[in-house]
Amino acid sequence: MATPVATTRLAKEYHAIAKNPPPYIVAHPSERNILEWHYILTGPPETPYVGGQYWGTLIFPPDYPFAPPAIRMHTPSGRFQPSTRLCLSISDFHPKSFNPAWEVSTILTGLLSFMTSEEMTTGSVRATDHERKLFAARTRWWNSTGGGTSTRTIPGITTPQSSNTRGNGAVKAGDGGVKFRKEWPELDEENWKIMKEKRIDPVSGLTVPAENSHGPCSPEAAALRRRLPGGSATGVGAVVQGGQVARDAGQSWIGRNKWRIVFGAFFSYILIARMLGEGVSSP
Repeated sequence: MATPVATTRLAKEYHAIAKNPPPYIVAHPSERNILEWHYILTGPPETPYVGGQYWGTLIFPPDYPFAPPAIRMHTPSGRFQPSTRLCLSISDFHPKSFNPAWEVSTILTGLLSFMTSEEMTTGSVRATDHERKLFAARTRWWNSTGGGTSTRTIPGITTPQSSNTRGNGAVKAGDGGVKFRKEWPELDEENWKIMKEKRIDPVSGLTVPAENSHGPCSPEAAALRRRLPGGSATGVGAVVQGGQVARDAGQSWIGRNKWRIVFGAFFSYILIARMLGEGVSSP
C-alpha cells in the first residue's frame, strides 16, 4: 500500500503528465493501484522504432519518491526482453542512485533515450535495425491480441487455417490482449481498426491478401514469426528461410535439367576418351 507521501506525489505527477506529456510518451496509473503505472512509448522518427507502439509498466515502491520503480516493457521491440525488469540507473536495480526529484516523466524520458541507444544492460537484447523495424510494424497487433491469443476475429480476414493457442511472441501476455484493452481501450479499438484496414490476421499477425490479389504475405513478416523475443538470441529466421529457398531452387533446376546434365556428361566423356585415344595411337 502506498504511503500518503507516495499517493500525493504520484497523483500530482499524473496530473502534470496528462496535461503536458513528454514527446512520444503517454502514461497513467492503474485505477485499482496508484503504484502501478502503464505507459506507451511511440517510436520516434529517424529510429528503427518509428511508429511502433511500445507498452510497459512502472511498479513504484510504497515509499516512492525515495526509491525507484521497477521498469518493464511488455511489447517485443528487439531492444528489450519482453516483460523483464530492466537494469537502469532510474530503476529499482540502483536504488542508491535514484534522485527523489526525478518524476515519472523523467523516468520515461530516460527509458526512451536508453531505448534508442545501443548501450547494453540486464534485460536488453541485440538486434539489427531491420529486425527492429519488423517488430515496430507488428507492435499494435501484438498489444491488442496478446501476441495472437485473442479470440476476436475479423470477418474475411481471420482464416479457417488460423490456429494459435499460444501466440507468436506471446512471452508473458498470452491473455488475448485483455490487459492492454483494459488499460488502453481507445488505443485498442484504434489498433483493431488498423488491422481490419490493412487486412492483418489477428492470429498470425500476417497480412491476408484480398481475394482479387495475388502473391503470399510479406516474407519478412513470415520470418519474424519465428523470432525468439524472450531471449538474448537475435536471429530472425530469415537467413534459415533464405537458405532453404535457395536449396529448393537449386533442387528444382537440377530436377528440370537432369537428363541434359546426364547426356552432356556422357558426351563429354566420349569426346575426351576419343581425344586421348588418338593421342596414344599417333606415331
